[in-house]
Amino acid sequence: MSRKDKVTEAIRKEVSIIVHDELKDPRLGFVTITRVEMSKDLRFAKIFFSVLGKDEDYKKTRDALDSALGFIRRLVAQRIRLRFAPEIIFREDRSSEYSVKIQQVLEEIKELNEPQSKGRPKKKGRVS
Repeated sequence: MSRKDKVTEAIRKEVSIIVHDELKDPRLGFVTITRVEMSKDLRFAKIFFSVLGKDEDYKKTRDALDSALGFIRRLVAQRIRLRFAPEIIFREDRSSEYSVKIQQVLEEIKELNEPQSKGRPKKKGRVS
């Protein structure tokens, strides 16, 4: 595991802990930090989050995270000893919603195909 990978995982864990345990903003929904992408020089971090809920919940959570950005960055800098505290940008991660939608479509296709197979009689041996 490279240094960049270790720092990336450490930032993901710390931000997740900070968001769940230390932010007391009522706008925060049920948020999950899904992944972090770091620049090669470790100065910039894109932090992807997912929210259980509607588009309105995403907007409220994003506003809450953006308003707490300085606080989060300061705590990350204190807990992870790096030469420079990375600049943080929050991005929405809607991949979980996309996978749920795909699963629903697959279920609908399965339901549409089941009646066709049930309606056909099974072929048995030749009747004379």
